[in-house]
Amino acid sequence: MQTFNIVGKNIRRNDALEKVTGTATFSSDLNLPGMLHGKVLRSPHPHAKILSIDTSEAEKYPGVKAVATWENTPRVLFNTSASMTFTVPHLTPVLDQYIFDQVVRYVGDEVAAVAAVSEEAAAEALKLIKVEYELLPAVFDPLDAIREDAPIIHESKTGKNISGEIVNIQLGDTEAGFAECDLVLEETFKLPVQKQVQLETQAAVARVGTNGEITVYSTTQTPHPSKMILAGIFGIPQSKVRVLNPPYVGGGFGVRIGLSAKAEPIAVALAQLSGHPVKVVYSREEDFIASDTRHGGYVTIKLGAKKDGTFHAIQLQSRLNGGAYCSFGGEVPGVLGAMGLSVYRIPHQSYQGYTVYTNRTPAGAMRGFGNPQAMFAIESMVDMMAEKLGMDLLELHRKNIMQVGDTWCLPYACSSTGLMECMEKAAQSIGWERRGKLNQPGDTKRRGIGMGVGTHVSNSWPFCVDYDNALITIQQDGSVLLSSGVPDIGTGTTTTLPQLAAEVLGISMEQIYMTFADTLTTPFDIGSHASRTLYAAGTAVIAAAQDAKQQILEYAADLLDTPAERLDIKEGMVHIQGQPFGICYGSDACKMGNAKFTSITLKDLAYYAHLRNKQFIGVGRIIPANAPPWHAHFVEVEVDTQTGVIQIIKVAAAHDVGRAINPKIVEGQIEGGVVMGLGYALGEEILVDDKGKPQHTGIHKYFLPTAMDIPEIDAMYVESIDPTGPFGAKGVGECGLVPTAPAVATAVFDAIGIRFTEIPMTPERVYKKIKEQKRM
Repeated sequence: MQTFNIVGKNIRRNDALEKVTGTATFSSDLNLPGMLHGKVLRSPHPHAKILSIDTSEAEKYPGVKAVATWENTPRVLFNTSASMTFTVPHLTPVLDQYIFDQVVRYVGDEVAAVAAVSEEAAAEALKLIKVEYELLPAVFDPLDAIREDAPIIHESKTGKNISGEIVNIQLGDTEAGFAECDLVLEETFKLPVQKQVQLETQAAVARVGTNGEITVYSTTQTPHPSKMILAGIFGIPQSKVRVLNPPYVGGGFGVRIGLSAKAEPIAVALAQLSGHPVKVVYSREEDFIASDTRHGGYVTIKLGAKKDGTFHAIQLQSRLNGGAYCSFGGEVPGVLGAMGLSVYRIPHQSYQGYTVYTNRTPAGAMRGFGNPQAMFAIESMVDMMAEKLGMDLLELHRKNIMQVGDTWCLPYACSSTGLMECMEKAAQSIGWERRGKLNQPGDTKRRGIGMGVGTHVSNSWPFCVDYDNALITIQQDGSVLLSSGVPDIGTGTTTTLPQLAAEVLGISMEQIYMTFADTLTTPFDIGSHASRTLYAAGTAVIAAAQDAKQQILEYAADLLDTPAERLDIKEGMVHIQGQPFGICYGSDACKMGNAKFTSITLKDLAYYAHLRNKQFIGVGRIIPANAPPWHAHFVEVEVDTQTGVIQIIKVAAAHDVGRAINPKIVEGQIEGGVVMGLGYALGEEILVDDKGKPQHTGIHKYFLPTAMDIPEIDAMYVESIDPTGPFGAKGVGECGLVPTAPAVATAVFDAIGIRFTEIPMTPERVYKKIKEQKRM
């Protein structure tokens, strides 16, 4: 078995001390000399045309330096999501947003913004802006929005209010496949709009230089693509735009892949108009109503099987609520279909999915990116199939899950799978053999056990543009600087990527430092999303480290009078393999080749090279492959049939992570994902009233799981060692919530015999179902 010095170890996070002592800097902490504060006026209407806007009184308010509207800001269409920079050549990015427009399309849409010497002055000035609206008809549900009589929200060549492409996937002949099945089931599932509720709200601080160059500190997950978007909006060369995190970001979960809603362009526009740096920080309410959500909508599934439980045909359809602007509306349906069809070996498959414009807050990327929607429907349907066939649900999974080498719809191979091991470990942890045996007649609190499985991606290639660069620079004192354009959004990037480099270079973690998330100091990187950072950016880091190491060994070969291939680096010492080292310490003592020695410290070698006009700089430039992570969640619940309250007793979450580079960080990702998945299953949902006004506008109104709701979580990992990943690793970040909701739903069915085709399973919905079905 291969052994490692750094990889696989619970190295303490490099950002830990700053964060626990409160010294870590986030965008909202920044203050620049002469900085103003920006505030945004938002639409109270779901759909309206602005007939006139009078800012004269606002401009006179004491302390106000600039007022921005559609009349004095760039009229350049863009898309706040990075999809306008990710979209592969055969597709066309959907550009449907201005900084401010004459038409508002949801409650919360941007109308104007004010920059003033204080937040209070800016807020007061907003009240003085007079806007005359012509109200337009609005629509809030995707099925209503595609009707012939629905209002047009954006013109679309694809179909009535359809944003982006209609995604079709076909494998085999589903019509013939269903005809050959012994049992066919069909059901439609309704999914909620969920919010990321990341700790730090959307924020940006913009400064415009005397030559027009722009610097933006922000909460983006993708500094380099964000630079491209801003350069396009403001019509300046990308080389004059710098985007960076300052350096930390308070969570992401997909909500700022691209711009941080519109915080960056609004801050830049106000900075250009006022001549001062401007900070824009969204309130929590603004973050809820004017920042992308998860797509709600409808997923319909038709599944056919043979009598022995072999799945034979599947047909999947999604119609998602995209809200007022496209954002990632072109990409999410594709991931929903592709991931949903990749879990089971089914010879006949088809999928059609699309996103629909409505007059609601735009939907975009959120952890899982369409996959949780697919797997709630599919895994619920698999449980229905097990019930109809009279089979054990776990056994039905064992019979049908994908195996290495199987044909699937994805454009890359199924290179590894640890799903079977995940299921066995989680089943043992939860005590699967107890399923169906937990209750007595007359029990009003009834327990049940359920399960769900899934897969995901380790980056977005080849579905989207996806590539990475990294630099490894050996300093003259032998310390190492790693440069990568990815951010650390709380996922431990600034620890795990140095772990990879340290392992390759044979140095300690204390010898390596990382600069990150700054377009001025790092090479282009597509950013942190799609569970890709460790897998894809890590592959670039390894390539850079290997390049630097090769340069070091080739340079040392002459000095040690030994071929490079016989040299290695261990504990910061360049040495001849198989021979003891420690003979040469101190650059002077290493006598510049006057006598033979078998090793030299990297510190001495780097300085020795420096004196001879040489520095070791490793370059990593990669296009990542892709690898499927796998996951199985088993859940035990208790349902109070007198109140409808579902209590989660335990979650056993087993994940195939390829290799755990830092096990503690992996377990943290799994646990966090599970909690988010429980919120998706049980309480989180943004509703609007009949006027399109969001009813959940802050944490106090939105039913996030709290510390009191978090059950025992047994987070386990399986290492299948994928051949394409850095030291065998796969993506982890999004996987923790993919199978959680169906695991809860199937456990609830086991407890009370009621099937839920709509989530969240709030106490009200559960109690109503119990009453309707007279189960208690």
